[in-house]
Amino acid sequence: MTYIADTVDVVVVGGGHAGCEAALATARMGMSTMLFAISLDSIAMMPCNPSIGGSSKGHLVREIDALGGEMGKVIDKTYIQTKMLNTGKGPAVYSLRAQADKIQYQSKMKHTLEKQKNLRIKQAEVTELLIEDGKIIGVKTNSNAVYYCKAVVLCMGTYMKARCLFGETIIPSGPSNLMAANALSQNLLENGIRLFRFKTGTPARMNKNSLDFSKMKPQYGDEHIVPFSFEHTPEEIAREQVPCYLTYTNEKTHEIIRNNLHRSPLYAGVITGIGTRYCPSIEDKVVRFSDKERHQLFVEPEGENTDEVYIQGMSTSLPEDVQLEMYRTIPGLEHCEITRNAYAIEYDCIDATQLKLSLEFKTIRGLFSAGQFNGSSGYEEAAAQGLIGGINAAQYVRGEEPLILQRSDGYIGVLIDDLVTKGSKEPYRMMTSRAEYRLLLRQDNADQRLTPIGYRLGLIPEERYQKLLQKQEKIAEEIARVNAVIIKPTPQVQEFLESHNSTPIKSGVRLAELIKRPELNYDKLISLDAERPELSAEIREQVNIQIKYEGYIRQQLQQVEQFKKLEHKLLPEDISYEDIQGLRLEARQKLSAIRPVSIGHASRITGVSPADITVLLIYLEQQKGKKV
Repeated sequence: MTYIADTVDVVVVGGGHAGCEAALATARMGMSTMLFAISLDSIAMMPCNPSIGGSSKGHLVREIDALGGEMGKVIDKTYIQTKMLNTGKGPAVYSLRAQADKIQYQSKMKHTLEKQKNLRIKQAEVTELLIEDGKIIGVKTNSNAVYYCKAVVLCMGTYMKARCLFGETIIPSGPSNLMAANALSQNLLENGIRLFRFKTGTPARMNKNSLDFSKMKPQYGDEHIVPFSFEHTPEEIAREQVPCYLTYTNEKTHEIIRNNLHRSPLYAGVITGIGTRYCPSIEDKVVRFSDKERHQLFVEPEGENTDEVYIQGMSTSLPEDVQLEMYRTIPGLEHCEITRNAYAIEYDCIDATQLKLSLEFKTIRGLFSAGQFNGSSGYEEAAAQGLIGGINAAQYVRGEEPLILQRSDGYIGVLIDDLVTKGSKEPYRMMTSRAEYRLLLRQDNADQRLTPIGYRLGLIPEERYQKLLQKQEKIAEEIARVNAVIIKPTPQVQEFLESHNSTPIKSGVRLAELIKRPELNYDKLISLDAERPELSAEIREQVNIQIKYEGYIRQQLQQVEQFKKLEHKLLPEDISYEDIQGLRLEARQKLSAIRPVSIGHASRITGVSPADITVLLIYLEQQKGKKV
């Protein structure tokens, strides 16, 4: 027998990284919010790699923080090692990564939720969505409790009808042996929502006391700390860091894997879910990259108050006995003791093309979806979607326009546009190569791009916004000053240039022109700049990047303007693509399914050709003429 338990503005289903950001966003925007987790121990859990950030993922975390999300703040307070990746390349692809204290991160985030005004968390399984006239009105839990609400954000991660597999062992559970959510999938299907079956996996955990680190190469963190959160300074979060270690597989390892492929559920056909190509299991690596003599592995601590370590780069679904034999062929792991077996996990997720760019379902008003349940992979991708899903659930309840980030606004915009417009036939992973405007979407300027939006939504406090304005003013003033400074060809200047393998100057040049030289930068030129003011490291970085890459930045801004022209050509919501003469059959089908909001949006749909776009442009002009 059901009973009415409560009425709230927003219900968030799931307490993973997407659910945490969604619930915090709605609560901070003034919505009474209830977050349901199948286990409160699953809140902000890291069932795979205990780290935050990495290539392109670091961009997402800084964008989350710039909008007023929480992930960056929590990892700054709970990291045990931090590194800036890709520093040998240009600033567009610099990416921050931090090794997390897994338990501290989870505890800190959970406590943040518990303290948040307007937010309550509850351990329960949501088994049914309550829908009337195509509109969400509430949810029902496994205890037959009904919670009425105005909006729901689905953030179920990898728990839907989940099962974990290694060898012949199949365990009907979510990650880390937590209970799976088995009821909601059927309810979603009954409401016309299409589901996929995806798969991911995780390596074994080991007792570090059983390992010989003298056979591995230590990997240390950076001396110069860069926070994820723009609210923190390096000095505030500086701490002693914990090393990780590098080791490698070898031919013996690969031989054991090849000899036991028939016992892997992945190769035996037991696993039906589709896995991510960008984070393959060790079986996949050995089969797909058979020419490789070895694969690198990182031994990473799970935290300061545990002796468990994580073997990054060696996820597997091979049987327990094969895992032990395989791991023990690796230098330093010869006597390893496995504390938790590696496993693959299968789960239900949605076809994200069923969503609008706001992450609201096209067919059910007030129902939003975010995170790995949308077919993505990774904590950072999940958190980014959760934040946008939460923001737009609150906007929906308020009766206001949703927040739609364009591809030129941030990596979050690229992520959501890719998922919703193109869909994904495998777990989607963010990469810098997916962002066509990546020189504009650097991690270092995320606050300048997105914090004004977070401020407008009420997620960024006044003090932080004013600090951003002051920072931008200082950057602009210093760029103007540097462009006005003339460096004369004195003996001191010529000697300096020669010492840096830079061509001597014949007449006075602007300091900005010297900064643009590849072998020089703003900080290197300090000895030639007598009037230079005292500035923070982040302001100096911005001055250097904006001057050095001025031409390239201007070029990308011009591309964005062209892009926006197509984005501003809106398509009517009630347009009938079947009736438009000249569209190819595939284009009609894809356009009818995706329902793009603009010409730009339509141009990114797989199966819609440039010729089809021309037809749509002609159609819009014809409709404009009819109105006149």
